Amino acid sequence: MSAGAPSAVTCRGLTKRFGGSGGVLAVDALDLDVPAGSVFGLLGPNGAGKTTTLRLVTGLARPTSGVVSIDGAPVAPEGSGTRATIGVLDQDPRYYGWMTGRELVELAGRLQRLPAIDARARATETLGLVGLAEAANRRIAGYSGGMRQRLGIAQALVAQPRLLILDEPVSSLDPEGRRDLLALIADLRASATVIFSTHVLADVERICDRVGILDHGRLVTEGPIEDLLARYALPLYRIDPEPGQAPALTGLAATLRALPWVDGVAEVDGRLMVSVMDETAASAGLLPLVVAAGLRLAAFERVRPTLEDVFLRLVGRDPGGDPGDPGGDPADPGGDQHADRASGLVA
Repeated sequence: MSAGAPSAVTCRGLTKRFGGSGGVLAVDALDLDVPAGSVFGLLGPNGAGKTTTLRLVTGLARPTSGVVSIDGAPVAPEGSGTRATIGVLDQDPRYYGWMTGRELVELAGRLQRLPAIDARARATETLGLVGLAEAANRRIAGYSGGMRQRLGIAQALVAQPRLLILDEPVSSLDPEGRRDLLALIADLRASATVIFSTHVLADVERICDRVGILDHGRLVTEGPIEDLLARYALPLYRIDPEPGQAPALTGLAATLRALPWVDGVAEVDGRLMVSVMDETAASAGLLPLVVAAGLRLAAFERVRPTLEDVFLRLVGRDPGGDPGDPGGDPADPGGDQHADRASGLVA
């Protein structure tokens, strides 16, 4: 965080262990500052501690040790002072199917202490913002998955929170819906601080000012995206051959992997992506090696590294985890009496 910038959220030594002293350590002595007015991306592979961290920030779970503060005020599960300033969309929200979308958003506003007339007006406004104006009076049981996700964002926004926590907010949306709601989230930085957790790193690059990467409950790194790209992303080259040269391409890949200045070689859709540790050596050596391999090129270029390249370099696996990984953070088997509130309307 830049010097002097105020923090909307501060975590110091934040720790959460499920199942007692020998149980699962989901969050491990986390120190984190989220600047006020930022859109902050919280990243990590499945089981990294993202959802648990968000529940600790909202007060929906009790830390084993450490503290969380929002705008300087400590968060306590038994208190409600900080919750009135928070809007939450949980990773897997559950709503009453017999209610209409309008009724649910109005209820969320009333739970956030809005007067009835204001809750009604804000429900109309937020349902329009998320594209549900025409479906506002339909029962939620008839909503699609994408509509339910839009509804979740509407109920999180209804009380105009100073802190908005969104856990996988666009995972069920089609491309057009994803684009529209990402633009809406980006615009919120003018009035709120947003903590945005997702596995889709391209979405993070599109709208976030800063990111923090968690792994095994610990903060691996944190900072502005461009700083992280400059600090961790290696130079990357794309070698795109003309079709029908698979043996030559495989041979070139094996040659490159043996070189000391090559960090990694990936064969992707019939092309090579080569990350290098010595850009000078790569600039001088890559093309001669291509020629020596007898490879005819369609394209050869240095490409801009992405946040995914940084993520894989630091964490070593895809943000979505293994295909067989059930996903999410370690489950609390009923030991945390406050965690069940995370699937409710508001924090």
